[in-house]
Amino acid sequence: MIVWINGAFGSGKTTLVGHLRRRLPGALVFDPEDVGQVLSRIVDVPTGDFQDLPLWRRQVAELALGLVAEYERPLLVPMTLVDPGYTAEIFGAFDRAGVALHHFFLRVPPAELERRIEQRTVAPGDPERDAAAKRWCRARIEPCTAAVATLPARTVLLDGLLPRQRLADAVLDRLADRVPA
Repeated sequence: MIVWINGAFGSGKTTLVGHLRRRLPGALVFDPEDVGQVLSRIVDVPTGDFQDLPLWRRQVAELALGLVAEYERPLLVPMTLVDPGYTAEIFGAFDRAGVALHHFFLRVPPAELERRIEQRTVAPGDPERDAAAKRWCRARIEPCTAAVATLPARTVLLDGLLPRQRLADAVLDRLADRVPA
C-alpha cells in the first residue's frame, strides 16, 4: 500500500508523514525529492524542475513499487505532485502493478502557505540558496492550489489548517481496515 501525501510547498506534508510514521511503526518513508536531487547531480534539468524529467517519474514509480514489493510494508510518500499528466503517469504505474494507492491532498490557503514558506529554512548557512528556494516555493503556490480541480477522483482532500495529530487521525481512519496491525 502506498499513502501519498500531496499538497503545496509549505502545506505540512513532511510533518504529517512524521506523525503517520510514529503511528505506523512498520511503515517506510520514501521522499521522491531524493530521487530528484540525485538526478540533478547527474543530468541537467533544463526547466529547473526535476519532475519534468521522464526518468524521475519512472524512477519514483519503480522505486516505490520496489519498496512495497520487497518489504511488504506501507509506504508513506510526502511529495507535491500536481501536473495531471505526471500524476497519471506515476499513479497509473501503481494501478497497473495492482498496488493500493491512497492519495491525500492538504488544502491550505495561499496566505498561510506564504507565511509557512517564509518561516522555514531550506538551506541553513546559505542565505542565497535559501532565498532562491523560498522564491521557487512561493511561485508554485498558485499552480498547487489550482491543481485541486484536476486531482484524481480518488483523492481525499484534507484541511491542512487542522492540527497534524487530527490530520493523522483522518488519514488513519481512512486506512483503518487496510493497514496490518
